[in-house]
Amino acid sequence: MQEMDNVQVIVEKEKYARDGVHKGMFGWICHPKCVEGYWLVNFPQCGEKEDVAEISIKEEDLKLVKILDAKANEQIKAQFDSTNETTKVFNDKPDDISGYMI
Repeated sequence: MQEMDNVQVIVEKEKYARDGVHKGMFGWICHPKCVEGYWLVNFPQCGEKEDVAEISIKEEDLKLVKILDAKANEQIKAQFDSTNETTKVFNDKPDDISGYMI
């Protein structure tokens, strides 16, 4: 791999997910050197939308691809954003303790 290569994330890892990067997302290597087995990768969205992230990804968690599909990034991001919103809604409500006995 080298700078400007198009890549795809092939694993789901919590450390990537914290920055909004998930399995299946496409990016491009934006630094000329691999540092301790990690490449700096930019994950764009279409048009003028803000990038999903620019983070270090372990080389073994990437595969080279010919085409960068920013639309796929938006779709994957939307799936996880909607899941997080649902989880947030449930976490904001107190547990039902009506059946609890003292």
